Amino acid sequence: MATVAGWHIEVEFREIGSETRAVALLRLPDGAELRAHAHADRHPHDPSQPRVGEEVAAARLLNELAGLLLAKAEREIEEATTGGAHPAR
Repeated sequence: MATVAGWHIEVEFREIGSETRAVALLRLPDGAELRAHAHADRHPHDPSQPRVGEEVAAARLLNELAGLLLAKAEREIEEATTGGAHPAR
C-alpha cells in the first residue's frame, strides 16, 4: 500500500533596491514549521531582472531549508536510536 504525504511551502520575495530577499515557511505533517531566509544581490551596473534575483534567492533559500530539514531528521533519528545519525551523507 502506498502512502501519500503533502508538504506546504510558502515563499515570499521582496525587492529592495538591488537586493532580492526571500523567506520560506515549510509546514510538516508532524506540526513542525521550518523557516529559512536568503537573498541575492545584483551588481549596480547590471540591468534589473527581478525574476533572476528571485531564482538565485530561491535556490539559496531551498538550500538552507534542506539543511534545516536534514538537521531535524538527524535529531529525530538520534532520539529513536542509540547511535549517531548521518542523514546528510
